[in-house]
Amino acid sequence: MSPSKYIFTETQYAQELERLQAIEQVFDPTSHQRLQSTGIKAHWRCLEVGAGAGSITQWMAGKVEESGKVVAVDLDTRFVAHLESSQVDVLQGDIQHLPLEDQSFDLVHARYVLIHIPDFETVLSRVLDLVKPGGWIVLEEPDFAAARAIAGENAACQAVNNVNQAILQMFTARGMDYGLGAKLPALLQPYDLQTFSVEVDTHLSNGGSGLATMMKMSTMQLAEKYIETGAATQADIDNYGRFAEDKQAWAIYYATVGVIAHKKAA
Repeated sequence: MSPSKYIFTETQYAQELERLQAIEQVFDPTSHQRLQSTGIKAHWRCLEVGAGAGSITQWMAGKVEESGKVVAVDLDTRFVAHLESSQVDVLQGDIQHLPLEDQSFDLVHARYVLIHIPDFETVLSRVLDLVKPGGWIVLEEPDFAAARAIAGENAACQAVNNVNQAILQMFTARGMDYGLGAKLPALLQPYDLQTFSVEVDTHLSNGGSGLATMMKMSTMQLAEKYIETGAATQADIDNYGRFAEDKQAWAIYYATVGVIAHKKAA
């Protein structure tokens, strides 16, 4: 995955940091629960693929304490470089090509990463190779196929659905699967893991909620890309923004599928 493939690469620093922090505010509590279920504790070595603004890296560092280690990987480390310490290693680059062959981890986590990668199956295999025998992997990916307007003004609902169609077309044109989250369990099944559990969060949200606000940020940042698909217009983008602010409007912006898997011990 080259940096040019990541759809938010060209966004401004302040805008992107605000968007990433909004994701953290909405989704960190559930991610914490999933990670906690692995039994994460002192001494563990953890890998965070797609470190974003760094909140999960910091949380894991607190759990593994000074005797543990967290490695944070991202194509763009501008928001996590300050976390570098004796306990936290920050690596900039593509997880497929970073020299990690001599390392293994008790826990690997990735949230909203694979969906941005056309060759996600190769990356998934690489990530699973980095989990040591008896270790854990926690993956969280969106399923945009679930997205739809539920309630609101007719014009605004149509705009939301038009933007959803633009999201589909943008991902498809880039060779990416916008419904990847729903396929995670089937993708993991061939790896003969000891156990894995599946959780689905549908995220039915009204305007003004954290998720609606975050999706408005994303839509405004990617407006040009959406309009280029021909499925949405500037008027649709504007109406989407108003819909996301309307507390009487409801939508499923996407679903999140979380998979917690335990690798067989040697």
